Amino acid sequence: MPAYAIAHLRDVTPHPDIPEYIERIGATMAPYGGRFLVHNTAHEVREGDWPGHVVLIGFPDIAAARAWWDSPAYQEIAPLRSRHITGDIILVEGVPEGYDPTATAAAMRTAFPS
Repeated sequence: MPAYAIAHLRDVTPHPDIPEYIERIGATMAPYGGRFLVHNTAHEVREGDWPGHVVLIGFPDIAAARAWWDSPAYQEIAPLRSRHITGDIILVEGVPEGYDPTATAAAMRTAFPS
């Protein structure tokens, strides 16, 4: 199943470390099959509040996403970002192809008291 690294980045303090981080991150993702799905693009807030930027990186599976995050290559460059950008980053597993949300709804219905 695919997996994703999702970053909600806020409060960017411009600094030369940031372009260096962006230049180097691709090489850290490549060995794990990672690729940008969303990066440096505009977003539309349709509900709620979403200040800042979103980055979405796809991986073949959650093990690859974890291995990338924990890799010495990524951990070496991570401070270039984290010293100058506040944000939240999560790793999340995707759903299988053909996922049917009605099965999830049915399971939820059985948990509700009659």
